[in-house]
Amino acid sequence: CTVIFTRLATRDLHKPISILFCNLAISDLFTSFSGFWISMLFITNPDITIFGSRDMLAPYSLYTTSILSTIYNLVSIGIERYLAVAESMRTRFRVARNHSIAVVFINWVLALFLGCLPLMGWNCLQAESNISVLYSPFCVNYLVFIAMPNVAMAFLVPLFTYLRIIIILRKRKLRMQACGQATGTYRSAETQVARTSISIWLLALVSYAPFLAGVVFDAANQRCHGELYPGVYIFRNCTAMLITLTCLGNPLLYTLRLRALGARLKAPRGLWASR
Repeated sequence: CTVIFTRLATRDLHKPISILFCNLAISDLFTSFSGFWISMLFITNPDITIFGSRDMLAPYSLYTTSILSTIYNLVSIGIERYLAVAESMRTRFRVARNHSIAVVFINWVLALFLGCLPLMGWNCLQAESNISVLYSPFCVNYLVFIAMPNVAMAFLVPLFTYLRIIIILRKRKLRMQACGQATGTYRSAETQVARTSISIWLLALVSYAPFLAGVVFDAANQRCHGELYPGVYIFRNCTAMLITLTCLGNPLLYTLRLRALGARLKAPRGLWASR
């Protein structure tokens, strides 16, 4: 909420990338709300989150939609940063506000369509043969269809885009050095991008890899609910907690600048007020 209000209230931040940041914050907000909804259902009636119920279709679908929207926003931000840095035909591709709005619209339409497929009929409320043991009443084939490509995209696309940005900055730094010019700006940008990209990739790994492991375990083990140890369900709940933690990690990685915040805190009071 702080990210959304700050971006909307500050005119200097009304840029195309700010639209993607706000949309990322909105999807994280929906992830938190839907996760809180599922937690309340687990507290009031734990059996429906284990054996599955029609009441779980709506919160699970909203949770899946929010996660997919977050993944698509992370990928979109990485691609936008790459297009802003990379050069094509000696001119930079400028991402306009209309482009960002179109990307946001496409991301939500795709996330809503894939996330609401169980509400449209792709569930296992009647078909017990393909039901997921960890995420009832979802079907195993639906979870594999959703988890495999999207988690792979969350890992590979940001890794490729930020690596390309680092390579481009390094080439420009070497070119400036060959011309005998100062390269402090490129060196600082390369260091900052490297730190940010590593943090983003590690956050995605910690958040989505356990969920992918749970889906693979669910697809490989055709067992009944009573045959699973309680530790399996504890692991399932921990995966949901790790995904929800991205709602706190994304604003810190994408919007908070610790160096600028430290400079403002160290600046004299009159200078900070004038800024």
